[in-house]
Amino acid sequence: MRQFADAENLSELVRDALGAGRRVVSVDRLRGGSQKGVYRARLDGPRTESVIVYSWAEGENYWPSTGEADPADPFAPASGMVQFLTAQRTLHGLGVRVPRVLLADDSRRRFPAECAVVEDVSGGTLEALFETDPKRAAGALGGLAEMLGVMHRDRSRNYGGVDLREHGDCVSGVPCERRVLDRALGHLKEAAARDGSIAAAESALRDRLEQLAERVSPRQEYGLIHGELGPDHVLVDADGRPVLIDIEGLMYFDIEWEHVFLRLRFHERYAALSRSDLDPRRLDLYMLAMRLSLVAGPLRLLDGDFPGRAFMQGVAVHNAKEALALLPQA
Repeated sequence: MRQFADAENLSELVRDALGAGRRVVSVDRLRGGSQKGVYRARLDGPRTESVIVYSWAEGENYWPSTGEADPADPFAPASGMVQFLTAQRTLHGLGVRVPRVLLADDSRRRFPAECAVVEDVSGGTLEALFETDPKRAAGALGGLAEMLGVMHRDRSRNYGGVDLREHGDCVSGVPCERRVLDRALGHLKEAAARDGSIAAAESALRDRLEQLAERVSPRQEYGLIHGELGPDHVLVDADGRPVLIDIEGLMYFDIEWEHVFLRLRFHERYAALSRSDLDPRRLDLYMLAMRLSLVAGPLRLLDGDFPGRAFMQGVAVHNAKEALALLPQA
């Protein structure tokens, strides 16, 4: 039985973040997270009305264990207070808007897990604003394009997570595109074991991945990417500025990987974020790899007790169809 936080066990944490006299009156666990718990704590008193608490407790992570990860693998699970703080510090240093950290604690004295208290950005998600306030959303989308330009121009000669790079541990001798190919082949095998349509086309999909990878030329420089940036991972503050969240996977990598995900999640609005200097061969390989990832990942998540089962099943089914549509037509 998973145990989640409540007003009682968040009270000391929030009081130390905001000062004596602030009392938590209610706590809502926000939906959507699969690796950490996200809570809105509402407060009494005249100042800050609410804060967000992140909890990296083991019981908040719904992903089945895959064993020990390669520390040089940029796709290794990125979750924890260290990853969050390094990403927050990196982005803030570039002038990219992220939630302000009010308190971070890994002592487990106030709360039985790594945790952080951050500002509650009040304007909602960009995804919601597209429906409720298109004009405000358009302004935030323009701001997001500028943010991405700043991030993608921040370059590194090595790829990998920013937390590892900060300690000099992210250098890998495996080319970036080879990492993507190997991961995609693993996802293909995994998806074929769970999805009949992928199983029927497994050989053709494997051949296509290898053909696309052969066309990609080596690269020696990488940009800073969020890695999973959909409109649900962008908040909008009171001034209309976009604010990036779920940043633990921040890494230096091919920016084409970011742009493939942006295309999938922003749909027709992606035009505001696109750029003309992307490598089309990388885009082709990464699109098929991303589709297979979005089949294998959700189906693996459903091996456990993740609550949003119908949604995840729908993601897997949709992306299986889209992956098959990327095969050359006879």
